[in-house]
Amino acid sequence: MIVRLAAATFVTAVTLALPSAAPATPLLPPAGHVFAGVSGGYDTASFQHETGRHPAVFQFFSAWGGSLEYMFRGAEQSRARLMIHISTLRSNREVITPRGIAQGRGDYWLVRLNSRIADDGQPVYIRLMAEMDGHWNPYCAYDAAGHSRGPAHTTRQFRRAWRRTVIILRGGPVPELNAKLRREGLPPVETGRKELPRVKVSFLWVPQVEGAPATRANSPRAYWPGAKYVDWVGTDFYSKFPNFSGLESFYRQFRGKPFAFAEWAVWGADNPGFVHRLFSWARSHRRVRMMLYNQGVKTAGPFRLRHYPRSRKALRSELRAGRFAQFAPEYRRQNSGRTGA
Repeated sequence: MIVRLAAATFVTAVTLALPSAAPATPLLPPAGHVFAGVSGGYDTASFQHETGRHPAVFQFFSAWGGSLEYMFRGAEQSRARLMIHISTLRSNREVITPRGIAQGRGDYWLVRLNSRIADDGQPVYIRLMAEMDGHWNPYCAYDAAGHSRGPAHTTRQFRRAWRRTVIILRGGPVPELNAKLRREGLPPVETGRKELPRVKVSFLWVPQVEGAPATRANSPRAYWPGAKYVDWVGTDFYSKFPNFSGLESFYRQFRGKPFAFAEWAVWGADNPGFVHRLFSWARSHRRVRMMLYNQGVKTAGPFRLRHYPRSRKALRSELRAGRFAQFAPEYRRQNSGRTGA
């Protein structure tokens, strides 16, 4: 009995001493730098023309189950690191619920996305179901009046859907993935494969700084899936709604992660003061490592810098600072001789 107890104690001690799995990488910019980039549209030419700077990151807006190729091709042609925002709304129709994702009904697409990231071989950011605390998104648990959208859309189901997505997209041997899913109370991944590629992927958790509706049940915290499933924390920020006090509170609440403005833009009126204030705020908050201007999908949309000449000039001035990398490392090697990045 004593021998068996000693052996068990030894095994436990050895197990605890083993290194844990390598943590997920946030795919940060080089030390001391910030990635400035662009969101929306199908090319970066307008942003480059208006700002005089190349975007290090190019974000595409996509829907669950949709085409992947145009995004990967667009980022490659732009020589920018790809970010994919994944919504569940396509053609004004919800294609899958948070509960459906959690139960594995969207696994076919996650497996396909994992394979496409592996085929590309480049780092990819995933901005999953952003602004989840905003009633305008179908994956928000509440409508504008604060009424629940039902059991398929609860904040718990959102968190479960998020964890499932992260586990599958990060890849690994399927038995290992299924063990992780099982620990989260989730069904096994729907695939005939024995292993999914381990890919260079980083996940951004991006709520509004305050829920809409602004209730405790719909606060950003209610949608938090856990630190090990989040690589970046961030928010979206527009000149039309400059809630800097809420931004400060939100930034302090979610510590320990790099911070991103996954969308920001001038909206409604030319406002260079907003541009300078936002960049001043970013300089004084050292965890800010990414700022993506949302130019919108339409070439004449309300965020396009051509509508705001004074704000455009302010942004050109701010982006001249050496801290803003024009190219991610994998592209800078190709362009450093030509662009001065």
